[in-house]
Amino acid sequence: MDRIRRTERLAAMTQMLINAPNRSLALSTFCETFDTAKSSASEDLDIIRTALKRFHLGTLETLPGAAGGVRYRPYVEKEDAFAAVNALCERMSAPGRVLPGALLYIADLVGDPAALERMGEILATEYYDVEPDFVLTMEMQGIPLAMMTARALDVPVVIARRSVKAYEGAAVHITNPVGSSFKTMSLPKRLVKEGQKTVIVDDVLRTGGTLSGMRSLMDEFRVTVAGEAVLIATEEAYQADPDVRPLMVMEGVDAATGAAKIRPGDWLRG
Repeated sequence: MDRIRRTERLAAMTQMLINAPNRSLALSTFCETFDTAKSSASEDLDIIRTALKRFHLGTLETLPGAAGGVRYRPYVEKEDAFAAVNALCERMSAPGRVLPGALLYIADLVGDPAALERMGEILATEYYDVEPDFVLTMEMQGIPLAMMTARALDVPVVIARRSVKAYEGAAVHITNPVGSSFKTMSLPKRLVKEGQKTVIVDDVLRTGGTLSGMRSLMDEFRVTVAGEAVLIATEEAYQADPDVRPLMVMEGVDAATGAAKIRPGDWLRG
């Protein structure tokens, strides 16, 4: 390999870190990859750390231990998080989004990778210290946000379903009230271990039935629910369950314009 210039090494090291959020990378990994001394690799990491902090792009932590290493986290400051979510609130408040039954059209947001990646980083920032073993969600629309949150946390996603397939093996089933009816929620036994911790991430909080069901499911597995977050919650549901972290809160519908009145979750105000 031709001699690697420092600018090239810095660019490549930064990409390696960004591609492995919340994952420990040993100093030797950089030394071997770029055929450089530990002192040079350490200096490069200091430069990257300073740039990340200056431009609010996350944090780079030095980890103790014999091997040494660093961990990149796409940490989002509260001020930046509030601004990002507030921009989404404005987007969701556009006329024409309110559907019959005071439901909000969010399909385009759920399918927006760039927006959900940022929302996932915001939620991960809230739960880094919790150190969950996995992110739990319910099929279907909660999956994209849960995936982005799990990626930033570097943990797997576990998806509860209304039914399981034969190839998923034995499962735990519960029946819980959702709205005015009762629905079954299932989870394969192999996906979760007793004593683990999880963060629940879902798309919408309206009646609280789905979140309650996932809590009950985790009780069956003897798993600790260390946090709960949703993309958007109604004002009534949020007030009834204040421990949930909604990115957005739907206060109601403007009688004059027919547009939804939406604000960032109160926890984002710092």
